[in-house]
Amino acid sequence: MGARMCWCRDCQRIASGSATVNVLFPEEAVTYVGDIVTFAMIADSGNRVERGFCPNCGAQMYSRTIEPAGLPMRVRAGTLDNPELMPPQAIIWTTSAPSWAQLDPALPHHPKGPESAPLNR
Repeated sequence: MGARMCWCRDCQRIASGSATVNVLFPEEAVTYVGDIVTFAMIADSGNRVERGFCPNCGAQMYSRTIEPAGLPMRVRAGTLDNPELMPPQAIIWTTSAPSWAQLDPALPHHPKGPESAPLNR
């Protein structure tokens, strides 16, 4: 459905200070083999989200919105069998990016979350 870089504070913590790169899929299109540990939280957007981790190595695999329902699943690009599947098409939560962040000027920048960054379908 698309791909974005996210600079929200939650993603900066996940990515050790950088942005996450997320490829967007309908939930029914995503399949994992093996165990995944999950936890739920309230994201910077105010949405209730679930994050999935590999219990063996700790890698974060995905994030999905529980409430409100119907939003795409965000799969961390680095965990895909083919991380070249789709490059980022936009950068979101740029207002949260640190001053030293390298924001690609060729991509659209959105100050807040996904509602301000429509998906290219």
